[in-house]
Formats: sequence, structure tokens, C-alpha cells
Amino acid sequence: MLAFSPVHDAVAAAGAAVTWLSDALAPLTGGTATAAAIVLFTIAVRLLISPLTLAQVRGERRRAALAPEVRQLQQRYADDPARLQSELFGLYRKAGASPVAGCLPALLQAPFFLVMYRLFATGEGGGGLLDERLGGVPLGWHLGDGLSGPVVLVFGLLLAVLTGLAWFSSRRAKRAAASTGTVAGTPIEGPGAATLGRLIPLLPYVTVLVALVVPLAAVIYLVTTTAWTALEQVTLRRPQPEPIDKR
Repeated sequence: MLAFSPVHDAVAAAGAAVTWLSDALAPLTGGTATAAAIVLFTIAVRLLISPLTLAQVRGERRRAALAPEVRQLQQRYADDPARLQSELFGLYRKAGASPVAGCLPALLQAPFFLVMYRLFATGEGGGGLLDERLGGVPLGWHLGDGLSGPVVLVFGLLLAVLTGLAWFSSRRAKRAAASTGTVAGTPIEGPGAATLGRLIPLLPYVTVLVALVVPLAAVIYLVTTTAWTALEQVTLRRPQPEPIDKR
């Protein structure tokens, strides 16, 4: 099967970047140089899309500020779901707070993750990266390839960290829904909101399921990007102080 040229070129470029970083880090990190290079590669990706993340945070704050108006609309149009949805989108549009803007950073990460998966699942453009190891486990290793002491230890630790981060993100999603009065732009009390309210907090755990079937290198990418997201939540999404009443 012929390789799709743009994908092949992207994988080759990622392989060259990871190899260069690994060579640069080798004097400091030794046998874990390639794993460390993946971490730095992931951080570079997150920095690249950071302007969108900042825009996402601003949008979240605008939606949180609109919570009182959202609740008023929910009460006013409780018996007219279609009108409620229309009024809500009009409110968000007027305030410049799109309820779907938060999806963009996650969507833009998907191509980078797929490139990392292909790089370590097939070795395409890798230049021997599949032979590199972390804790004695090849970076191209899948859990389905077999369990041994090092595999259980390395994957177990990374999956534990990923599960903890998913729990943190899930709790934050619930708090965000409570503060804005909406779930993914849908009123909490609106049609389908109950289903969305149960689904949204579970989405972070999908990352854990993905980690069960991808190579170790891709798991390292997932852990790093999820940890970065958690750090953003702590630093950029801190509760804003209430304005001081000067009267």
C-alpha cells in the first residue's frame, strides 16, 4: 500500500524532530532520552496551540459571567425548549462566547497524536526509534504484545497518572457546568441535557481507554498533554475574584 504523501511527510518530520531532541538530551537523560524527547515534542505542540487555549479560557469566563442571564432564560422559556436554545445561542453570539470554541484545542491536537502513533506503531520515518526504551520497555510496545515485570510497572504507572488526571478533568467539567448553567452549550434543564450531563464528565476517561491500545510512545504523549491541560486548568482557569463594591 502506497503511503499517503502528506501523512508520510508529517511522520518523517516528527521522527526527525524527536531524533534531534533525543540526541540533544542524551548526555543528560541517557537511556530515557527518546522518552524525554517525546515529552518536549508534546510541550512544543501545546505551546504552538496556546493562543487558541487562551481564547478558549476567555470564552469560558464570558460564559460563566452570563450564568445569571442563562438562568433567567431557562426560567422564562422553560416550556419552549426550541426558543430557549435560540435565545441562548443569541446571548452567546452577542457576548462573543461560542459554546463550541473549547473544542478547537483538542481537535488541533489530534493530528499530532496520530502522527506520533504512526511513528511508533509502524516505525515509518523513525530511524530506529522503535528500538528505544523506557524502563526496559520498547517505545513501540503495546499492552497487547505481552505482559512482563517492566511492562506492568511502566504502563501501570502511566495509566495510574492518566486516570488521576482524567478524574481531575471530570470534576472540573462538572463544576464548569454548574457555574455556567450549561453543558456543552446546552441548558442544564434543557432537552438532552441529562444525557450530556452524564456524558461530558466521562469523556476524560476515554484517554485512558485509548492508552490501553496505543504504543508506549503515544501513551507518553497522552500523559504529557493531559498533564499540561491540568496545569492550564490550575493556572489559567482559577476562580476570578468577585468585583469589590465601592459603594
